[in-house]
Amino acid sequence: MLNKIPEIVAAVDLGSNSFHMIVCSLKDGKLQTIDRLKETVRLASGLNQDDMLDITTQDRALACLEKFGQRIRHFPLGSVLIVGTNTLRTAKNAELFLTQAEQVLNHPIHIISGIEEARLIYLGVAYSLGSQAQLRLVMDIGGGSTEYIIGMDNTPQDKESLNMGCVTVSNRFFKDGVIAKNAFTEAVLFAQQQLEPFQKKFQRGNWDQAIGASGSLRSIAKVLKAKNWSNNGITKAGLELLVTRINQCTHINALLCLPELDTERLPVFVGGVAIVYATFKSLGIEQMTVSDGALREGLIQDLLGRLDNHDVRASTVQLLAKRYRTDEDHATRIKQTLNTLLAQLSKKASWAKDENAAQFLLWAADLHEIGIDIAHNQYHKHSAYLIENGDLAGFSRQDQILLSTIVRLHRRKFTPALFINLPAPWNKQAIVLTLMLRLAILLHRNRDEQPLPAFKIAMNKATINLKFSAASLSQSPLTYADLLQEAEYLKAAGYKLEFC
Repeated sequence: MLNKIPEIVAAVDLGSNSFHMIVCSLKDGKLQTIDRLKETVRLASGLNQDDMLDITTQDRALACLEKFGQRIRHFPLGSVLIVGTNTLRTAKNAELFLTQAEQVLNHPIHIISGIEEARLIYLGVAYSLGSQAQLRLVMDIGGGSTEYIIGMDNTPQDKESLNMGCVTVSNRFFKDGVIAKNAFTEAVLFAQQQLEPFQKKFQRGNWDQAIGASGSLRSIAKVLKAKNWSNNGITKAGLELLVTRINQCTHINALLCLPELDTERLPVFVGGVAIVYATFKSLGIEQMTVSDGALREGLIQDLLGRLDNHDVRASTVQLLAKRYRTDEDHATRIKQTLNTLLAQLSKKASWAKDENAAQFLLWAADLHEIGIDIAHNQYHKHSAYLIENGDLAGFSRQDQILLSTIVRLHRRKFTPALFINLPAPWNKQAIVLTLMLRLAILLHRNRDEQPLPAFKIAMNKATINLKFSAASLSQSPLTYADLLQEAEYLKAAGYKLEFC
């Protein structure tokens, strides 16, 4: 990881319609975009009925990433943030593609949830528009999902991600570009049905300004302006005229005469219009401005926060711990012991020096008891479930699984096989991190506020050696019994715990 904030950072958005990359320079606290790359990949079109991503689409995507990789593969680790969205969340065979893509880019790819995508989109829009004392409704149409967010200034308040996008709606209702009779009406009705459960939350009256943030919305705004159907972004009246034109066509090629409509956008244009039109009707929108900021700009803002010790993940952990009423003092004592363990082991073990690894370990200490709020019995499993399945701002899907696995195995039976499917280097590194968490929690089992007696730790392959100050163990029979039990748990997993 990085020891200082780099002068060049980059963000890559592996969307379901297009792949985007933005490269920025950071000097004297000022952020400046120095490079942008975009390529239409239509990843969502490669998903079959079984949610498998076909080889042709994978090859097309990897060819695009070869170009991106040429630009960023030599950037330091930690200076590039890459995320995959709806299609990579959905594809059952995404793992092999991601492995190849990471090799091409030489940086890890993080799969984010729809809610996390919505948060990042809002950050990008807020950054591009600046501070405004108004409640904003932000809408972003991707290839496979559409996000809606209400927020003020830099803070998103309500977020939803719906499973409909310009690619998926176009493929479903306008296959091969054919606009059959009533097809547009059916597409709009479909989009309204997806919105229906959230209509009350996002309808007019709950916000002051509507903002669009995607290629579909920019494309619609350009067409409306060029046709003089709107002179202020996207208006409901302008949309009505565009919809009338679409309903007069039997194939999307008839729309090529529309000024400012990019031929590359054409195959998914009508699907995007259907989603926008349904949104305007369902939410009572009369006018929507279009922002240049989007997911990739939000990624840059999130990355800069991490680099400048303002990691939103840390705030998320604090909020989650507070929500489930964990014992903060107890967690603090465990974290102090973890730092002692890592400091001693760092003299010979490189993983113990990894700041990123240490951060996940400390977050695990903060959250390991959140499951007690559900039930004390098997609480470690409840804690792990909440971490893996919650909408945790700032965390990718891989982040949550990693953190969940560490917490799941912090007590009782230790099962190294659960680490196998974690991405490298976590498939090996998380094992030793979990062993450290187990020991730190064990040593504080009595929840005593008094500091622990001095001890030393050493680790050689699968053997852990703990040495306490004179007579301290003989004066702590419960700790001694706990260590004996822990030695049995670890022995069953192929590890040896020695102590004296």
